[in-house]
Amino acid sequence: MEDGTILLVVGTLLAGGIAVSQLGDRLRVPGLVLVIGLGMALGSDGLGLIHFDDYALARTIGIVALVLILFEGGLAAGFPEIRPVLKPALAMALLGTTLTAILAGLAASWLLDLSLLEGLLLGSILAATDGAAIFAILRGSPLRRRVARTLEGEAGLNDPVAVLLVLGFSAWITTDGYGIADMAREFVVELSVGAVAGLVVGAAGVWLLERLPLTTAGLYPVASMAMAGIAYGAGDALHGSGFLAVYLAGLTLGSAKLAEREAMATFHDGLAWVAQLVMFLTLGLLVFPDALWDVALQGTVLALIAAVVARPLAVLVATTGMGFDLRERGILGWAGLRGAVPVILATFPVLEGVPRSEEFFAIAFFAVLVSTVLQGTTFEWLARRWRVI
Repeated sequence: MEDGTILLVVGTLLAGGIAVSQLGDRLRVPGLVLVIGLGMALGSDGLGLIHFDDYALARTIGIVALVLILFEGGLAAGFPEIRPVLKPALAMALLGTTLTAILAGLAASWLLDLSLLEGLLLGSILAATDGAAIFAILRGSPLRRRVARTLEGEAGLNDPVAVLLVLGFSAWITTDGYGIADMAREFVVELSVGAVAGLVVGAAGVWLLERLPLTTAGLYPVASMAMAGIAYGAGDALHGSGFLAVYLAGLTLGSAKLAEREAMATFHDGLAWVAQLVMFLTLGLLVFPDALWDVALQGTVLALIAAVVARPLAVLVATTGMGFDLRERGILGWAGLRGAVPVILATFPVLEGVPRSEEFFAIAFFAVLVSTVLQGTTFEWLARRWRVI
């Protein structure tokens, strides 16, 4: 296509994404799910206007989008908001995500006649909640502050855990001699290195911005975007979790008392929305709806198990002794919205050559659609009914 045509298509897709997301808000349906639907409608099995089947490019787009979304989530909150709920947020991100993956994986192994490792891989894909969906639903929500902050902290912290679980089980399936000890070691090392990289980059960036004022206010959002890229890149280059690094860098910057912090937050809020729309449209284009019907029943059952059984049980265990009452723990369990993140994670095994991985991708996509619509449309109603507001 000509350059002008490319820009026209991109602009039209973004405008369409905005329109359907606003429609979703009016219909009380998660708007970003409708954006995925728009991508599916425009793709090869829909109107056939755009042909897209590049898993590697989709993963790259997804990673860049997640970096921007996680950084904005940290920047909007800051450590003062997250620190009081850091213990339950960490427990839900580490223990809760792992237990959800195990429970959903055991169910997947039994229902789909998979090996135990294949089932745990699929369960790990479904265990991730979506930061974009969580951040969107919590902004303006009447949910109790401590519950909302816990969910927000978990949404930023559990993506690195889910990524490591998916990569670990993929390596376990495809690599001879790889086992639980290797997976546990990588888990500890990557989270530790990512945490240090994110805190160091965040602290260094704040120190520089406080002592070396920039010549124009317009450069501060550029500097913060550079911080996000450096944090993820440093964490990843040092064999750590880049996603954890970028979230912690965002939290550090969000805690700083900079005159331009609000301007940076506004800029990154818009940038995160661009990232969300592009990511959801891309994943919609990547999916071939005809392939979904073959896994409709399995996807529906797995979505219900993950949403109604695995996630709530995992949260009940992870939040024991954390000071939440039973209704609050119930809402924390129900609020595990799936969105683009599990679909992005499902591209990893495809690119690693894991057997049946394209089937896993279709199952994960269908399960995400079902669980997001189910939980997204009932979350606020349930919170009001249980008076957790």
